[in-house]
Amino acid sequence: MDQQVTNESSSVENRTIVVTTIMEAPYVMYKKNYMQLDGNDRYEGYCVDLASEIAKHVGIKYKLSIVPDGKYGARDPETKTWNGMVGELVYGRADIAVAPLTITLVREEVIDFSKPFMSLGISIMIKKPQKSKPGVFSFLDPLAYEIWMCIVFAYIGVSVVLFLVSRFSPYEWHLDENDEAKDPQGPPDPPNDFGIFNSLWFSLGAFMQQGCDISPRSLSGRIVGGVWWFFTLIIISSYTANLAAFLTVERMVSPIESAEDLAKQTEIAYGTLDSGSTKEFFRRSKIAVYEKMWSYMKSAEPSVFVKTTPDGVSRVRKSKGKFAFLLESTMNEYIEQRKPCDTMKVGGNLDSKGYGVATPKGSALG
Repeated sequence: MDQQVTNESSSVENRTIVVTTIMEAPYVMYKKNYMQLDGNDRYEGYCVDLASEIAKHVGIKYKLSIVPDGKYGARDPETKTWNGMVGELVYGRADIAVAPLTITLVREEVIDFSKPFMSLGISIMIKKPQKSKPGVFSFLDPLAYEIWMCIVFAYIGVSVVLFLVSRFSPYEWHLDENDEAKDPQGPPDPPNDFGIFNSLWFSLGAFMQQGCDISPRSLSGRIVGGVWWFFTLIIISSYTANLAAFLTVERMVSPIESAEDLAKQTEIAYGTLDSGSTKEFFRRSKIAVYEKMWSYMKSAEPSVFVKTTPDGVSRVRKSKGKFAFLLESTMNEYIEQRKPCDTMKVGGNLDSKGYGVATPKGSALG
């Protein structure tokens, strides 16, 4: 056995190793002047540098080979054959795969993986929504709809309480000296300043920070008024602090925030690569949300599966917000930062996994 391993190691050192990879920015890309270059010098990117460092460390010669079908690697459920980079390794057409190849249980059954050189997860890419400019009712934005409704009910409630308190408190019923002088036979019925309309006016004046020409005389009325003043002080301070930001900053409202949002709607289509770990993740998932998403994707017409990542990104950009692409988070974040900067990642990652360097089972390079 030791002799066999030694012979395999010598064989690796004495020949040029075929490194299968895939054209996927920023991992493997053509240089701008690649037409004037030969061999490995035509390529650049993260995985190109990684392959170079591995070759230096192990002491081997290598040749980069772009996978002919442009796929990562999936097993055909009918023929049981593998395509993509995994197929290149399984059928002996390549010695090692250095690419953004996701480590999955199914792939580990037929090939060996190194420890992950990058951690990631499945994420959602959508077209960046148009920035919304302030409208006529933008002054309402600093507070949520529910808060505005609570303020309205609080305003009405405080006004009614103030009215009732004033009805039952003797201190709110009073006569002016002029009223007593007008009727020498007997004092008239004492008036009460806090009728229902004056109570509403007092509460509104306090809320608008303008005050009012009447004020409670009774202790109970003053307590109600004081509580309302303190409430309006907090609300107005919070509102004022946020109003300037809401009116000066253009906001983007995303229609989708998570996988759950995608699953429960039908207006926005969503899909994955036709061959790869993301599609396999949804196909094998037992989580209700992902099962629902897979059921939609496999039956959608037209098909929501794309051949390559650029095809998926292009579909997102051309869909006018009606298509979401499910792909690895690292790729999503990279594309989001590249011109024309019209896509965005929404929500958190759907899972956690890693990219690894792959070799055939039992390879001396493993």
